[in-house]
Amino acid sequence: MSDNRKLYARAAEALGAGALVGIPTETVYGLGADALNPEAVARIFEAKGRPSFDPLIIHVHHGSEVEKYTAVPEGLKDLVHTLASRFWPGPLTLVLPKADIIPDIVTSGLSTVAVRVSAHPAMRGVAKALGRPIAAPSANRFGHISPTSASAVQKELGGSIEMILDAGACSEGLESTIVRPVLDEKGKPSLELLREGPVTREQFRNLVKVVRRKPSCRPVSKESPADAPGQLTSHYAPRKPMLLLEPGGDFSPVEGVRYGLLSYEGTSDLAQGGNWAEVVAMSPGSGRLAEAAVRLFALMRQMDENEAVDVIVAESVPESGLGRAIMDRLRRASAVRE
Repeated sequence: MSDNRKLYARAAEALGAGALVGIPTETVYGLGADALNPEAVARIFEAKGRPSFDPLIIHVHHGSEVEKYTAVPEGLKDLVHTLASRFWPGPLTLVLPKADIIPDIVTSGLSTVAVRVSAHPAMRGVAKALGRPIAAPSANRFGHISPTSASAVQKELGGSIEMILDAGACSEGLESTIVRPVLDEKGKPSLELLREGPVTREQFRNLVKVVRRKPSCRPVSKESPADAPGQLTSHYAPRKPMLLLEPGGDFSPVEGVRYGLLSYEGTSDLAQGGNWAEVVAMSPGSGRLAEAAVRLFALMRQMDENEAVDVIVAESVPESGLGRAIMDRLRRASAVRE
């Protein structure tokens, strides 16, 4: 048995005993528990300080496992198969009707479950060794910056979990795209895009119609849970205040406040001028959205830990393709917290 397989077997053994394990995916590090063990899943909510109305994603080792844990209606099976064949393993999460075997605590009492097959060999290897799905939200305190390295997991949750698998930095850097296959008003299969991520809406359009998600005015609460992970207005946030400069927006510093700039390329007039305590660039000099996505959370964390910075100011990025997902995270990170 290879060293990696031994490590995956150890992690699976820990999960099977009810432990929490930090496991890397290609997007961010996840906080894993045996998804079929309600007591273990409850420990995720406790360790993260996550409200019970925010459902979790379950990870399986292969797309063929999905039918064990979901109850997809006949009219959507072909679409689900197409999406799984095209994007799995990968950073896509499907929200599907759940099978009875999935505990209600995983889904916050909803009739649907969010499921994906990670492209990271560690998550798939541990899930295969466990033989059951792994419930695994991001391995950080609820609402804080998502961890893209084992050291970030240790800083966030060290002492609260039994094991962390260190596989270096994550390759994608942003949480998975979340979609819900649905039948449209004409009864044809289509997709609701619930969370922007590494798989962009342009990649879906050659396969299926992407419909606008119906807006909800209801407050998210225990009585009315979120319909998918990552839906709260304030999320992925640093501990320090953060200000997002929307396109065309102006920045007026307050005297006596020390600002750090999270720049897109680091070459803008704003980055070159001003009295910044620190300037970091998501894609230094090149303006590549994929690089910006990978570096985003690590740079937010770096700025958050810089004692010379009081307030973080973030430049916007072009809002197309992967840029929509980056802007989604920046808007949630800078939203006013209640």
